[in-house]
Amino acid sequence: MTTDPTDPTTPVAPDDPMGSTGSTRRMPTVDRGGDPGPPDPGSPPDHEPVPTLDQGGGGRAGRFWSARRVPAALLALVLLGAAGLLLYDIAAVRAGHPAMQWRRSLADGLAERQLDDVAVLVGAGVAAAIGLWLLLLALTPGLRDLLPMRRDRTEVRAGLDRTAAALVLRDRAVEVPGVQSVRVRMGRRRAKVRALSHFRGIDDVRTDLEAVLARAVGELGLAKPPGLSVRVDRPARKG
Repeated sequence: MTTDPTDPTTPVAPDDPMGSTGSTRRMPTVDRGGDPGPPDPGSPPDHEPVPTLDQGGGGRAGRFWSARRVPAALLALVLLGAAGLLLYDIAAVRAGHPAMQWRRSLADGLAERQLDDVAVLVGAGVAAAIGLWLLLLALTPGLRDLLPMRRDRTEVRAGLDRTAAALVLRDRAVEVPGVQSVRVRMGRRRAKVRALSHFRGIDDVRTDLEAVLARAVGELGLAKPPGLSVRVDRPARKG
């Protein structure tokens, strides 16, 4: 009887070290070369591309506007009370009742006092200051502690708290060899870093700090990365 060596059921000779089990089994082969070819159009994709931070076209990343609910509510209450009181007094006068004492006293005082009177000037200054404050609140965005991040997608807006950004920079700074302690003040335009170095040269520590912090600021993903102001000192001597 002849045997085919390529048949997986062919018995193996006893002197074959790989054939102690009496039979062999074909192992699957893996093709590691060649072009796998285009994917099947009907099959779903394995994953969707993830947008990177350097992609543009997401829109302008402006500052976040504060709702200012407390000043608006206070102003609305004051105006509502003053308008209601004045309307009630006018309706009472139209009905034949005398005007309220506060309105008569105010009218008499304005008629008797001159424009250069101290009380008139103080009242005008307070009214002008309140008006300027309200205009400032209406024309400025507010939320100075929230730093806008880059807009990689038009429908998404993100912001980073200045305290959190300062903590990130501080954690990166303390990893630099030679840095004992770090204090970071994060502003909208500049980040001030003050570090104490207890060994190594101050110039070497400052150079490493500037490189590490510059990379950390870039990784924050802010729309307008702040500038860096790095200062390295020696700790004060005790005694």
